[in-house]
Amino acid sequence: MKGQGVLISALVFALIIAIFAVINVEPVEVNFLFTKATLPLILVILASTLLGGLTVGLLGLIRQIRLQRKVKMLEKQVSELTAETELFGIHAAVRTESKESAPVPSTE
Repeated sequence: MKGQGVLISALVFALIIAIFAVINVEPVEVNFLFTKATLPLILVILASTLLGGLTVGLLGLIRQIRLQRKVKMLEKQVSELTAETELFGIHAAVRTESKESAPVPSTE
């Protein structure tokens, strides 16, 4: 359900941007630090939207990769601690059994 909501809102956003871009087709002067260019405003709007979307997607991908690495690391720690706990549990059980089977010293 959540994926469908995200897809629908993305499509609505894309439609709004497309309509906004088509309405604004006048040429504008864009200053690129070292040079200037005259471009249709529709291209500036679409390029800015595309670059913004790519930036957000890339940052989201980087975050997801970091979280996946952290999950793998934590799963490894859990398995190591589980193995250690099981080993300790076996040793504790052996100690308990040996104490129970040991002869009780007489107090006479």
